Parts: sequence; structure tokens; C-alpha cells
Amino acid sequence: MTSDGIMSDKTIKEVLENTDKVAVVGLSPKPDRDSNRVARYLMDKGYSIVPVNPGQKEILDERCYRSLEEIPFHVDLVNIFLNPVRIPPIVDQAIKIGAKVIWMQLGVIHEESAERAKSAGLQVIMDRCIKVEHASLFNPVHNPVIP
Repeated sequence: MTSDGIMSDKTIKEVLENTDKVAVVGLSPKPDRDSNRVARYLMDKGYSIVPVNPGQKEILDERCYRSLEEIPFHVDLVNIFLNPVRIPPIVDQAIKIGAKVIWMQLGVIHEESAERAKSAGLQVIMDRCIKVEHASLFNPVHNPVIP
């Protein structure tokens, strides 16, 4: 993290390289929703996706859990697609289950929860899209130099 609190590309790349299982909180079963598109992208890149949505039994052919605490195995990263007012209990659950990273998607900002997570030893990425960051860091567009 830089002195202004912004996580560097190098650190984000390390987070993504050291992540296997991603719990996607607020994952929609609708293919046209951002959460679904992002989860499919991550699956295509080799990540294990764990849907968290209390209203669903299965999303993207994966069992869906009602909460982070219901997941019977470790997840590395909690990717959140929720209204910011719903963030505090999700962060509390992420701390409780021993997740390493909280990732709040574009437009999802909750400073108090971010500070609580950091104090508990979690890395926090806020107001950034995990799909955009991954594509930028691992699949950069090659622009040949024109002589």
C-alpha cells in the first residue's frame, strides 16, 4: 500500500496470485449482472468461486451459501457486490472465518469496515473491479510500437 492508502499494482497482483478461492457476496444468478460476469471471468482464469447469496441454492453450477459463516472450507478473498450499508456484517464474518482479503467492488466504499478489517490483519481493496484489475495486470493489451 502506498502512503496515501492506495494499494499498488504490485500488491494487487500479489493478492491475485496468492488467491485460489473467492467468495462472491451478492453474486447474482442473472448472466447480465456485473457480479455474474465478474465471477464467470474469475472462473475462466482458474479461480474457485464460492457464491454467497441467501436467496439462491446454486449459481454458476456451484453451491450457493447463505452467509460466509456457512462455507465449510477456507476462502482466501471475499469479493463484495453489495450496497455499502450492508458491508459491516460481511466484514465481521470475513474476519471471523479467517479470510485474507476483502475486495469491495466499484462504488462499494465503507471506510469504517475497511479499517476494522485492516486492524484484524486483512488486506482491503475498495472501489475497484477485480475483473478490470486482473485483466489489466495479467492480460495487458499489447500495443506494438509504430516506427
